[in-house]
Amino acid sequence: MAIQRPKGTQDHLPSGSPKLSLDTRAAAFEYVRDTARRVLERAGAQRIDTPLFEEAELVKRGVGGSTDIVRKEMFTVYYFGDHGGYVLRPEGTAGIVRAYLQGGWKQLPAPLKVWLHGPMFRAENVQKGRLRQFHQVDYEVFGSTDPLVDAEAIALLVEVVRELGLKQVKVKLGSIGDPEDREAYNAYLRELFTPHLERLSDDSKDRLTRNPMRILDSKSEGDQQLIAELGVRPMLEFLGEDAAAHFAQVQRYLTDWGVPYDLDPSIVRGLDYYRRTAWELHHEGVGAKSALCGGGRYDGLAEQLGGQAVPGIGWAFGIERLLLAMEADGVELPVSSGPQLYLVALDEENVPLAAKTALEARAYARAEFAYRAMKPGSAFKDAERRRAVWVGLIGSDEAAQGTVSLKHMETGEQKVVPVGELAAFLQKSDD
Repeated sequence: MAIQRPKGTQDHLPSGSPKLSLDTRAAAFEYVRDTARRVLERAGAQRIDTPLFEEAELVKRGVGGSTDIVRKEMFTVYYFGDHGGYVLRPEGTAGIVRAYLQGGWKQLPAPLKVWLHGPMFRAENVQKGRLRQFHQVDYEVFGSTDPLVDAEAIALLVEVVRELGLKQVKVKLGSIGDPEDREAYNAYLRELFTPHLERLSDDSKDRLTRNPMRILDSKSEGDQQLIAELGVRPMLEFLGEDAAAHFAQVQRYLTDWGVPYDLDPSIVRGLDYYRRTAWELHHEGVGAKSALCGGGRYDGLAEQLGGQAVPGIGWAFGIERLLLAMEADGVELPVSSGPQLYLVALDEENVPLAAKTALEARAYARAEFAYRAMKPGSAFKDAERRRAVWVGLIGSDEAAQGTVSLKHMETGEQKVVPVGELAAFLQKSDD
C-alpha cells in the first residue's frame, strides 16, 4: 500500500484536483490569508512569524499546565538531559508574547498591532474541523488597556469574516473581570460544587482545586447537567466597578460602530493571566462546536512568562474551520486568473522559440508556454483550460517575421504583434 499522509493532516491542492473541497484548496487558504492581511494591515498591524516549535515551558505557562492542550495534545519535538524539551506550537499567542519580550518591542509606539499566519499542532481526536496540523490567523495588540483597543479588535475580526463572505456569524461577548473578581468567583464556585464533588467528572474534580472556572468549560455532559441544575451565577455578576465600567464602554463602542453582538455570561477563561473582555465568534454551519474564533484580554501573560507587565489582547481563528463555515454559507472564491499570455509553437522546431519568448515575457507578465507543438484548435482548447487571457501562436511565418499571432480568449480579438512590442502591448491590454 502506498504511504498515506499522517492522520489529522490535509494536503492543500491546486485548482482542478479531483474531490476538492473548499478546505483543501490551496487557493482558498491564500484567499483567507490575503483577506486577513488586507484588513489587518489597513488597521496598522504588522506581519510577524515565530518558530514552529518553542520551549515546552513557554507553552505550559502560556497555555496552562492544567489544560487539555498541555496535558494531552502537545507534540514533543526534542528532549535532552535536564532540558525541558521543545514542542510544536499548539497556538500562536505565547510565542508572540515571547517574541515581544525578547525582541524589545516595548520601545516601539503603543499600541503595537501584529498578526501571524501559519500552522499549529495538537495531538487531538480528529473530527470535522479539528485537525492535528491546522492553520491559524492570529492578531495581537500590546501596550494598552483602553477599551477602545478591545472594541477595535472585535470589529476587525468581524470585518475579516464579512469580507470573506460569511453571513451566519455571531459575536458572543463576555467579561471575566479583574483578578480580585475572579478570586471571588472561584471561591463561589468551590463552595457551590464541593457538596456535589462525586457527580463531577475526574477532570472537573481536579479543576475544582486548581481552577474552578474551567468546570464551566467542561465537555462532560454530566458536568453540564450539574451546572444547569445548580443554576450557577454568571461571572458578569461578580465584576468590580472598574471592570464593569470597562465592559460597558466596549459595548458602547461596538453599538456605535454597528458591530452586532450578544452578551454571553457563560464565556469564561480559566487561566489567571486573562482579564476583562472575552468573546467568541460562532457559526452554526461547522458542527456542534460552532466557535470559529476565540479572543480576549491577557494583561498578565507577559509576567507569567517572566517578563515585565505588558497589557495584551488578541484573537485567532482556524482557517480550516473558517473554510467549512464559508462552504456552509455557499461562499464562492473569486475565480483565479490564468496566465496573461500562453505561447504555443505550431511546429516542433519553433518550440524553443516559444519557450524563449515566454521566458522573456515573464519580466513584465505571467507567461506560460506549451512544451510541444500543437495545431491551432488544440492550442485554443489548452489555453481555455489554463484560463489564459491571450494565446500566442508561433509558426514558421511568425518565426521568420519576428512576430506572434495573438488571440484574446474571451473576446476573440486577434492581433499580430512584433516580439519587440509584446511587452508594451500586454501592459496596455492589462490596463
